[in-house]
Amino acid sequence: MPEPTVVVAADYFQSYSVVGLLAVVGVLFVAVAFGAGRLLRPVVPTPEKLLTYECGVDPVGEGWAHTQVRYYVYAFLYVIFAVDSIFLFPWATVFAAPGYGATTLVEMFIFLGFLAVGLLYAYKKGVLAWT
Repeated sequence: MPEPTVVVAADYFQSYSVVGLLAVVGVLFVAVAFGAGRLLRPVVPTPEKLLTYECGVDPVGEGWAHTQVRYYVYAFLYVIFAVDSIFLFPWATVFAAPGYGATTLVEMFIFLGFLAVGLLYAYKKGVLAWT
């Protein structure tokens, strides 16, 4: 009868020490790279460099900007229909399983009905009119 193998703690922790050593080397590499960048970069602060900007455009006027709400509504409608597609894929797999076909089909149409009512409501409110 063969003897049971005994896992020695040193062998067990040796694999973790390799991972730990690799993590320390990675952190040191990043620290050295950031330190070298800080030491080697030119530092010439000018008033123009201290201005805030977006995409290279100088700030003009107030920081308050009006945003059209309809863009958020379109994003929200997209999320709703993306979630719809996420639910339809599992239903399609269950639909193929024996014994679940009719129930799954009814549930699918109820869910799609709720989405259709929401889409009809958005259409009636004029949300979907792109102007």
